[in-house]
Amino acid sequence: MSGADSGSARKQAYFNKLVKLLDEYPKILVVGVDNIGSLHMQKIRKSLRGKAIVLMGKNTMMRKAIRGHLENNSALEALLPHIKQNIGFVFAKDDLSGVKKILVENKVAAPAKAGAVAPCDVKIPPGNTGLEPTQTSFFQALNIPTKINKGQIEIVNEVALIKEGQRVGASEANLLQKLDLKPFFYGLSIRIVYDSGAMYEPKVLDLTDEDLLSKFHRGVQNVAALSLAIGFPTLASVPHSVMRGYKNLLAIAVSTDYSFPKADKVKQFLANPNAFAASAPATTAAPAKGAPAKEEKKVEEVKEESDEDMGLGLFD
Repeated sequence: MSGADSGSARKQAYFNKLVKLLDEYPKILVVGVDNIGSLHMQKIRKSLRGKAIVLMGKNTMMRKAIRGHLENNSALEALLPHIKQNIGFVFAKDDLSGVKKILVENKVAAPAKAGAVAPCDVKIPPGNTGLEPTQTSFFQALNIPTKINKGQIEIVNEVALIKEGQRVGASEANLLQKLDLKPFFYGLSIRIVYDSGAMYEPKVLDLTDEDLLSKFHRGVQNVAALSLAIGFPTLASVPHSVMRGYKNLLAIAVSTDYSFPKADKVKQFLANPNAFAASAPATTAAPAKGAPAKEEKKVEEVKEESDEDMGLGLFD
């Protein structure tokens, strides 16, 4: 087989593999693969075994394979704008949060190389550097205040050496190398998430069930507040409207001779609250040391009973 034929066969095999994965897996993580070595990639693949599949390839081949498959799944077109720079695909069927956790755990420390773009802020803590006084020129070039302590250079204050997104200079790289610091951590970085046609940011994967319930509750509260403010009834506002109406009826009943069953007990309580206190069983012995006071519990029980009579249990 000639070289051209073998190249075409490899491309066709790649296209077939990518199309098969697109059909089989509804969820895809588009990941950046900058500064990832072959050994590091093998470790990541091994960690994801049984949970996800990593597929790399040239961007042009990825786009061509996806465009050729759009007639079977048009939703895949949303992936095309994100196939740029040095990226790859991580295919999964479920539990993307678990896959993300594995990717985060498989980041490795790396030194800061001159010309590289810093993925995070780099700060040098104060303290002894272990360097001899003859090395002070590196610190002076970077305007880092130092002093000599016991024959070694000591950094006086914490120094913000590099900011995220800034290119690492030669002086910064040499200094970090002398201090034996590896400030960067590299791994597969999630850029965008594809989930059965929907696209969203990777930070959504960090949301817990409690976060979703909290956001839902806040949304319901906002809808109820808006509905009550404009006088437009909704499922969220009707319970509040009914309770408000009940309280108004109760206030009228207490202020007039009009009454109804729920108001009768409230009127009796207001007329003679001591009778309700007397009806509660009296304590016969002092509570043991460290035990909760029974009298306090009985008062709470009377209060809860009173609250229910006031209508707070109407919607239970």
